[in-house]
Amino acid sequence: MADWIEPPAKAPAFSLKATDGSTVKLSDYKGKYVVLYFYPKDDTPGCTREACAFRDRQKEIQDLGAAVLGVSADSVEKHQKFTQKFELNFPLLADTEHELAEKYGAWREKNMYGKVSMGIQRSTFIIDPAGKIAKLWKKVSVDGHDDQVIDALKELTSK
Repeated sequence: MADWIEPPAKAPAFSLKATDGSTVKLSDYKGKYVVLYFYPKDDTPGCTREACAFRDRQKEIQDLGAAVLGVSADSVEKHQKFTQKFELNFPLLADTEHELAEKYGAWREKNMYGKVSMGIQRSTFIIDPAGKIAKLWKKVSVDGHDDQVIDALKELTSK
């Protein structure tokens, strides 16, 4: 279990398969803000609310010069079903071996009802145009998180 990548550290590079089967790299977004959010599992209540909130605010986020990328350990096929079911308008990245989650520190020990296991802790990183971590939320509460992300982007882009 790695430590969190804290601001202003350099964001670890990545190259993962996306919903459409393409390979997405962090370097593809050089010069833009990236909202990189880690979530536990496709098509579960909290993860669905979070994805739909980012979907519904996509224009605002894009207008602030940012792209949204969702990451879970689900397969591309599961991501495709989730994307189609909820008409998601941003890529979901398949981190099936949880290597990216580990690099960012989002792969954590979880304790649910006394059962300890490893999994993705819901977390969000904003990566700035220079490839550095500008903002980190370690334990995301879904409701209102889209507002927090947009407020942070507004603050970052107004500097």
